[in-house]
Amino acid sequence: IKINKYKPIKISKNSFAFCRYTTAILVWCALIFKIKSSIYITFAIMLFSAIFKVKNSPLVQLYSQSIEKISKLKSKKILVNEKAIRFAHIIGTIFSGICIIALLFRENIGWGIVFIFAIIKTISAVGICPASKLYDCMNSGSCCTFLKK
Repeated sequence: IKINKYKPIKISKNSFAFCRYTTAILVWCALIFKIKSSIYITFAIMLFSAIFKVKNSPLVQLYSQSIEKISKLKSKKILVNEKAIRFAHIIGTIFSGICIIALLFRENIGWGIVFIFAIIKTISAVGICPASKLYDCMNSGSCCTFLKK
């Protein structure tokens, strides 16, 4: 049985960017202002994005159904690998969940983990999604061979 590891879909470039920037801002706000609920919100966004996939994720839908319609801005469509983005959302859900657990039991360590998460979310926000790259790397035959052994 061959499993297709690449599922290209087209989504609004602006809505995808809005999603990436918003989650990064939420994590930085949590860190700077010590707002735990901001991490809870990020966890929920990542979880629902993983469940409903990128095209129907909460922030993509929020942007597409409100900001794009109100402003009448037309956004270019971009091609993304739905499976890689879903994997990235699952990793984001897990990482934000770890942040929550650490904040509940060891707050100082928790804020350190939130700092690492903020750095990763910032890298993702500028379009270099480490989890998506890891997914693509693990599923290609040309790299990450040490992970396949």
